[in-house]
Amino acid sequence: MNRLHLTGTLGKVPKLETSPSGIEHLQLVIEHRSMQPEAGMNRQSYVRIQVVLSGEGLQHWLEKLTVGCEVLAEGFLHRHEDSNGSPRLVLHAQHLELI
Repeated sequence: MNRLHLTGTLGKVPKLETSPSGIEHLQLVIEHRSMQPEAGMNRQSYVRIQVVLSGEGLQHWLEKLTVGCEVLAEGFLHRHEDSNGSPRLVLHAQHLELI
């Protein structure tokens, strides 16, 4: 199963793009910090991940999302490659909410 639920703060100003096929893509960066138990001890966890929300009617998010606001993103992980061929994981959000 490939499913991720992640809460965190918005780390960059969101960017709305439209693909050549006409699909809107909202690009976000979420930063998550927490303490996680591991091997009987607490470990500080830090994640900074790119998030993509795709579909119609995403313009309204640009007015709601500001750097530092708390969000919950739910979706699946997918491998993207940058122009140099370096791989990275991207969260393709199917649900996004302010918290």
